[in-house]
Amino acid sequence: MVSEKYIHFDWAVKRMLRDKANFGVLEGLLTVLLDEKIVIKEILESESNQDSYDDKFNRVDIKALNSKDEIIIVEVQLSREVYFLERILYGVSKTICEHISLGNDYNKVRKVYSINILYFDMGTGDDYLYHGMTEFKGVFTDDVLQISRKQQKTFRKWPAGSVFPEYYLIRVNKFNELAKTPIEEWMEYIKDGVIKDDTTVPGLQEAREKLKYISMTPEDRMAYERHLDNVRIQNDVIYTAKSEGLAEGREEGLLEGRAEGRAEGRAEGRAEGRAEGERDACLRNARNLKNLGVDVNTIAKATGLTEKEIEDL
Repeated sequence: MVSEKYIHFDWAVKRMLRDKANFGVLEGLLTVLLDEKIVIKEILESESNQDSYDDKFNRVDIKALNSKDEIIIVEVQLSREVYFLERILYGVSKTICEHISLGNDYNKVRKVYSINILYFDMGTGDDYLYHGMTEFKGVFTDDVLQISRKQQKTFRKWPAGSVFPEYYLIRVNKFNELAKTPIEEWMEYIKDGVIKDDTTVPGLQEAREKLKYISMTPEDRMAYERHLDNVRIQNDVIYTAKSEGLAEGREEGLLEGRAEGRAEGRAEGRAEGRAEGERDACLRNARNLKNLGVDVNTIAKATGLTEKEIEDL
């Protein structure tokens, strides 16, 4: 049973989840997603503290440091971007460089998790959750490179690729399941703003208390409604552009198809005419050879006609 109206996740990330009192909501999502207990120590500086209409195009929404000194980037992207994957790579690379001081040993490099919540259709896969990480595999043996026990004391990572960033792509629009598991309940909230009254999922229990629409101040509620209007307008613009593009494409396709059809018809007519002319020539030659007394087998080899066709002449 669902009885409350909750603030959409994209708005909560931008306005509310930076507050230490609300860390439990974000920690719950990260705990469910990464399948380990996540405790946020602090929210790091990011480029997302904007309140304008363009705030939905920011590079980073939340950059957090967890209890293991690993950096977690949580980004909510509402609109399509051509070079989105390249931007993710740039953001992670920049974060790594920002958090190691000049002259530090490389063991100070932080592990980074890049979590990207996408409210647009990206790619052609069937799943709503994708995970990517670096893996070193033998070219000839196909085995995965591991770290030795001696090296584990130094590297603290295993296998070898685990020191590199990990990426999560959450394709919100592809989620159409019944919410049965913790990650599915989170997806239901992220997509539709729905939280079950009896949920026991980490983070969603806190969200039920702290992200209620009715608890917002009048000023925040007005800003939130403007944000939803902006998102709706943007989606309408994208949908209209896509529809107009499809219509124009169909019209152009029909015109091109008609032109191609006429051209193909002329070409086919010429080809058929040539074929018929060549056959008539073969028949005339075969008839002349037959009248001269040449045997049927020889005429068939010379003209390409069958023996029966020659006998019928």
